[in-house]
Parts: sequence; structure tokens; C-alpha cells
Amino acid sequence: MTHDPIPARLAALKTTSTPDLKSQWRDLFDTEAPPFNRRYLESRLAYRIQELVYGGLKPETVRRLERLGEELDGGDKRKRGIRADRDRPITGTRLLREWQGVEQIVTVTRDGFEWQGRPYKSLSAIARAITGTRWNGWVFFGLKNHRGRA
Repeated sequence: MTHDPIPARLAALKTTSTPDLKSQWRDLFDTEAPPFNRRYLESRLAYRIQELVYGGLKPETVRRLERLGEELDGGDKRKRGIRADRDRPITGTRLLREWQGVEQIVTVTRDGFEWQGRPYKSLSAIARAITGTRWNGWVFFGLKNHRGRA
């Protein structure tokens, strides 16, 4: 019985230094590592290591995924490069914020937001209308912390 070194190699990624992860990235992808967080680097390296040893997706699987993508974006290749706004609350969600003793309620709509019966494209515009000063709307309504993380 032969020993498969891949599980041990994958487990070692968790304790590998970030500079060494970036070095492995250069070796495995033949490009510089992207400026993403460590967890992203670990997961993509783990996938790439397995892909190179065990093989990648079958061509028919790739074609099926491409067809599904075309169904979702109508074949518009520009849309494929646009990141979906995954952090946006689901349509119908109500956001509550108390400001100077008054409860403010915003409803998420399909095209933006609604506050006091009026449509708005951004939460920042609503926060400015409520406070009279510039605010990051996501921070004002507690959807992101001050460092910008969701």
C-alpha cells in the first residue's frame, strides 16, 4: 500500500507562513499571489495541489458550468466579471437604526432602498438625510464595521 502525501501537504498549509504560501502560489500558478487574505490563499493552494495530482474538472463538467453561467448572465461576458453584491440584504429586509431617540426604518427593495416612503439608490444617501452629515450607509446601519468588513 502506498502512502498518499497530499492530505499531509494540505494540512501543512494551515501552519505555513504567509510568505511561504505566496512562494508556493508562484510555484503552482506561475503568477504572483493575489492580495487576498490568508484563508483564500490556503483554499486556492489546496485546490491547485489536488488538481495537479488528481486531475481537474472533466471537460464535460467545465462545459456544463459554462452553459449554466450563460443561462444566468444571458451570455453577457461583461457580467461574468462583475462581482455579485453578496453582502446586500435580501429584498424585503427591514433595517432599523435609532438616531437621536427616533427609530429609523429602511426597507431593502429590488432596486435599492426605501425610507419614509421614498426610494433611494444607496444607504449612504439615507444616512445623510437622517443625520445631515456624510456617513457610510453600511456602517450607519450596522452592516459593516468601521474597517469595512461585512
